[in-house]
Amino acid sequence: MEENVNRMPLIGEPAPAFEAITTQGDIKFPEDYVGKWVILFSHPADFTPVCTTEFMTFANMADEFEALNTELIGLSVDSLYAHIAWLRKIQEIEWKGMKNIDVKFPLIEDIRMDVAKKYGMIQPGQSNTQAVRAVFVIDPEGLIRTILYYPLSMGRNFDELKRIILALQKADADNVATPADWRPGEDTIVPTAGTCGTAKERMESDDDDKYCLDWFMCFKKEK
Repeated sequence: MEENVNRMPLIGEPAPAFEAITTQGDIKFPEDYVGKWVILFSHPADFTPVCTTEFMTFANMADEFEALNTELIGLSVDSLYAHIAWLRKIQEIEWKGMKNIDVKFPLIEDIRMDVAKKYGMIQPGQSNTQAVRAVFVIDPEGLIRTILYYPLSMGRNFDELKRIILALQKADADNVATPADWRPGEDTIVPTAGTCGTAKERMESDDDDKYCLDWFMCFKKEK
């Protein structure tokens, strides 16, 4: 049983359920977040510089994520009291024009590492006592759609985290794929044809909203 304690859940699987104490009260996951996209992310420790910059950035972008029907949930293996003290200290720090930052999204107390272990956030190659910088993007059905892992020393790219939400929502809404470096408003990819006949039809299509670079690579124009 111990061999599987740090198993990382996979893309497409249901996100592991948990109950937790947080800086915003108790939560039940996924029950409390049905119908919402969720970014569940972990950080190594409170009162550390990289984590502080990340929390300031997340809090500064909270309204942008909320506009995308996306909730933020943070986690570390520190106590609730440490979380509260750290978040208060963050309000006193000014960085990159951000100041008086009030972190309103929940930060999970995970002293026993129960949630961190369910999500494979404790990785002995990095630390047995701190969670790595993991990010799980979970859709409104409670399924894991994206997984990112960063080493302890490197802060996350928050523009990319927002782009991931936008791309996943676009793919779900229009049954398309998004090309490299896709941004909202750019052309998307039409899923590859399943048969040669269909592929030929795609290449010869007179649909003004679509164009093909080859039989396997067709795009949908964004208006």
